[in-house]
Amino acid sequence: MEKLTDKVVLIVGATGGIGAAAAKHLHKSGATVYITSRYVNKLQILSAELGINESRCFILDFESQESITSVVSNILAQESKIDILINAAGVGIIKNFEQLTVEDMRKSIQINLLGPFMVLQAVLNSMKEQKKGLIINIPGVLGKTPMAGAAAYSASKYGLNGMMKSLREELKRTEIRITQLFLGGVDSPFWDTIDLKVQRDKMIVAEEAGKAIWFLCQQPANAVVSEMVIQPFNHQAI
Repeated sequence: MEKLTDKVVLIVGATGGIGAAAAKHLHKSGATVYITSRYVNKLQILSAELGINESRCFILDFESQESITSVVSNILAQESKIDILINAAGVGIIKNFEQLTVEDMRKSIQINLLGPFMVLQAVLNSMKEQKKGLIINIPGVLGKTPMAGAAAYSASKYGLNGMMKSLREELKRTEIRITQLFLGGVDSPFWDTIDLKVQRDKMIVAEEAGKAIWFLCQQPANAVVSEMVIQPFNHQAI
């Protein structure tokens, strides 16, 4: 297992349940963690819990290429490298197909696919210069297996999955590794705004999802976990 003490980690969407849990484990392991969020108050709370200063905290608008480029440039100015990129940001719009609007689909694609695309473009050059790095995305199980009412969400996550598989082919001559974490239902704030009856008490807890990311960040330098699937025991979709 690789040590994290000399690693620079960027977590996009760090104030969600999964991102925050991952940030705490990585910080405790000695990694230099940079956190981003759309929400100022949540970012302040998390940074206080971690005990990191404001130079490692950034408000990031996942719909703005300028915002993404600025954040990554600021980090690289401080560290000159980003060893690990974790994309924990996302939006979940769960509706029957006939109830979906064009704006629902546009937002799903923007946040879940175009956002990661823009972050990757901003980070990838520095990883290529080092010829090494680790990229972790969380397409979720619905990026592999569809569910009724998840047309917009699955479209964006299937797209993310396909994009990363294609990028993996381009990076074969480097030591830049890509890991896709397919999580089943996670009891996190993701579900707070979704009008769907779900058994949150039977879901994966966000703490365990964060711990899985922490584990993946330590995978051996001479190997890669291409995919990891974690699902609630009583609701296995794949």
